[in-house]
Amino acid sequence: MALAVSLLALVVAAVALGLVVVSARKARPDGRPVDHLPRDTAALRREVAALADVQRHTFRHMAVVRYDAFGDTGGALSWSLALADDSGGGVVLTSIHGRNETRTYAKSVAGWSSEQTLTPEEERALSEARGTG
Repeated sequence: MALAVSLLALVVAAVALGLVVVSARKARPDGRPVDHLPRDTAALRREVAALADVQRHTFRHMAVVRYDAFGDTGGALSWSLALADDSGGGVVLTSIHGRNETRTYAKSVAGWSSEQTLTPEEERALSEARGTG
């Protein structure tokens, strides 16, 4: 009797799996049949190229360097953050934490360098964001 129940369960599972496979081949997640996929591959290629171009101009390179800016403070509460796109354009943000105040600075970056003088910590953050640090 147990063998018969096991065989019946196996058959039911196989049929269910077959139905799932067949329905997955015929429909997309939105329920439309696969036959209605777009045929304009040139338009799809243009769309992918446009997305790739946009991606090149996003901040994909990032690094944070934490440090003690002054000898009388601890905990590495000061930091420099470099954010850059693939061409090295972006910004370096720095927050200097002192005993009585905190100051924040922003320096623009183009081609992996800045017109403003960067501190050693900012240089390190930019180098790490570029992948050379």
